[in-house]
Amino acid sequence: MLARNPSTRRLLIVSNRLPVTVVEKEGNLKFRRSAGGLASGINAYLDSLKKASGTTTDYVWVGWPGITIDDPVLRDDLRSRLSKDHTYPVFLDEEDVDNFYHGFCNEIIWPLFHYFPSYGVYNKEYWLSYKKVNELFRDVITDIMQPDDIVWIHDYHLMLLPRLVREAAPNIPIGFFLHTPFPSYEIFRLLPSKWRKEILEGLLSADLSGYHTHGYTQYFLRCVLRILGYNHHMGQIIVRDRIVKARAFPLGIDFQRFRDTINDPRTKKKRDEFQKELTGLKIVLSVDRLDYTKGIINRLQGYELFLKENPEWRENVTLLLIVVPSRTGVEQYAQMKKQIEEVVGRLNGRFGNIGWTPIMYQYRSLSFHSLVALYSMSDVALVTPLRDGMNLVAKEYVASRRDQTGVLILSEMAGASKELGEAILINPNSEEEIADAIKQALIMPEEAQKTRNRAMQRRLQRYDVVRWAEDFINELLATKESQMDLIAKILDARARNQLLEDFKKARKRLLLLDYDGTLVPFARTPEEAIPAERLLAILKRLAASPQNEVVLISGRDRKTLENWFGPLQVRLVAEHGAWMKGEDGEWYMPRPLSAEWKPGVRPLLDMYADRLPRSFVEEKQFSLVWHYRAADPELGPARAKELVDSLVDFTANIDVQILQGNKVVEVRSGGVDKGSTALYWLSQEGFAFIFAVGDDWTDEDLFEVLPGTAYSIKVGISRSRARFYLNDYRQVLQLLKQLAELSEV
Repeated sequence: MLARNPSTRRLLIVSNRLPVTVVEKEGNLKFRRSAGGLASGINAYLDSLKKASGTTTDYVWVGWPGITIDDPVLRDDLRSRLSKDHTYPVFLDEEDVDNFYHGFCNEIIWPLFHYFPSYGVYNKEYWLSYKKVNELFRDVITDIMQPDDIVWIHDYHLMLLPRLVREAAPNIPIGFFLHTPFPSYEIFRLLPSKWRKEILEGLLSADLSGYHTHGYTQYFLRCVLRILGYNHHMGQIIVRDRIVKARAFPLGIDFQRFRDTINDPRTKKKRDEFQKELTGLKIVLSVDRLDYTKGIINRLQGYELFLKENPEWRENVTLLLIVVPSRTGVEQYAQMKKQIEEVVGRLNGRFGNIGWTPIMYQYRSLSFHSLVALYSMSDVALVTPLRDGMNLVAKEYVASRRDQTGVLILSEMAGASKELGEAILINPNSEEEIADAIKQALIMPEEAQKTRNRAMQRRLQRYDVVRWAEDFINELLATKESQMDLIAKILDARARNQLLEDFKKARKRLLLLDYDGTLVPFARTPEEAIPAERLLAILKRLAASPQNEVVLISGRDRKTLENWFGPLQVRLVAEHGAWMKGEDGEWYMPRPLSAEWKPGVRPLLDMYADRLPRSFVEEKQFSLVWHYRAADPELGPARAKELVDSLVDFTANIDVQILQGNKVVEVRSGGVDKGSTALYWLSQEGFAFIFAVGDDWTDEDLFEVLPGTAYSIKVGISRSRARFYLNDYRQVLQLLKQLAELSEV
């Protein structure tokens, strides 16, 4: 069992950048704290662990130090110095930084994930560099990894890394959190086919992947379904031999830090300085990095419309526009800065006068105390990104309003809007909505402001950044525990050897075998799932031994089974038990069945086949099967649920069973199932060894009636009554081959 308390285990935090940035100054390497919500949030969580345990929390933070160093001696020296702060560097050369960070991350993933697909540059060299850098991170992690570590990987720079680490350490807990939006399928599919598949496979290699909102999580799950074909149940996905989860974990802030900083003397001093400059004016605050996703131009245009339509507010309000430098070496950002400054100049020239400046604009970073001072004194916060993963500025503003006054205007395109519903929510593409929201905010009664902020503050205080991290880590470890419970049932070497030994000793053996998905892979149509020569040879060898009773129990019709397996000395069961082939080679019905219900039910199945392209109806003597394996992966399950509901109502007074299997809905005569069929053989005495294998939930009836000593095996990892699991049909054939070889000894 895994230890659930993360403070008792080492946490390996992996992000593109370290929480400290290394800069070279006059030939010396200097450290400064990295900016950004990721670094400050994780640091707050680590601090909470230290306070809770009263000891130094064991963690290592892996990332790029922000500088290129080629000299091995300098690299060793930097590793040594960084190790004192629990950090470990990944060194990149100039080409890596250019093609990986500036290229793939910022010219492909960033615009695409923020719904600016026209900005994307699909350069193959960028992709190769992205793969290379993820591999460099993998090499560093595997060098320092310990067996009991928890690996927590962050953000879009490292989406291939979970798979690379998983290949190196199959059983270690790996979590991944995306700090940007995850785009819809129609946007994500713009990535070249190979790239998008590898990215999804990378993310699915994490035991738990986290996203800011339920919507982003659903977009991810939809992409997984449509591109890789994996369905999910409440965010849980079965991927080969593992269960993985995708869930929403909205990133919080260090709520108490903002509350405490308001009363800090340094903050009060900054606030006094600002208020002297802005006396008598209502302040609308805008703080953002320089980025096209932030909607700064739209914001200015909305403010311009507000001033135009509400002249009574001129000389009574000022927009305080703070733009934080970002990606200063990128031409696109330089042009954006120029455009912002042109719009600011035009608006100030149009509406301003000697005594009043409509927009006070600053292009610079702010200290933490200056930022909190502005939050605490601004009457309105204008946060209008065109697309944003979360947006912590909105949360920080609300947290800093100690007297619970102030109004937040928030874009509905920001992840934070899902939590801060009491804000004035607007569409940032609408100048009219922005202008109307500014007016509404400025005239809102103080009591209404307090009512809104009180609700938002309670929410932010309850779900702060520490709670966010704790929830993620605990969910990761819980997911890993669930995996381990299932892994314990996998037919490992020890259990396999015991099975083979028991088989070898037994004088009379019963083997109950499913067909589709168990002995052969699923095919697009039933006719395509023809048994391979290898399978036929294995069954022939097994059936040749007088000690073995080999029974093939299938949902297939008797004609198909006879054509495929008739010459073999195996017992055949068709339509899940409606028909059995006797020792004399003749087919018979174990119990009388009627098919009079079929003409009435068939039109309903045909109607759904018409409604869903590439679905079809297969008719057997005592059953009807609606197949949708080749149909649209989203529409198929939806139509299947509708069909089942319709069938339940339609057949309420008919003796039939309705079964929803793997990409099929089957209607069959009542009283027929694999369990009751298996009882025929189980009632016979003398079987010292019983073996049963199947992949579908229809096989659960079989597993349920078997004695506890039987070797029951479910193909594929899922909840089952079977004693053991195997991953796929290949492993089943390998095991049956071993049994065939022992049969000939």
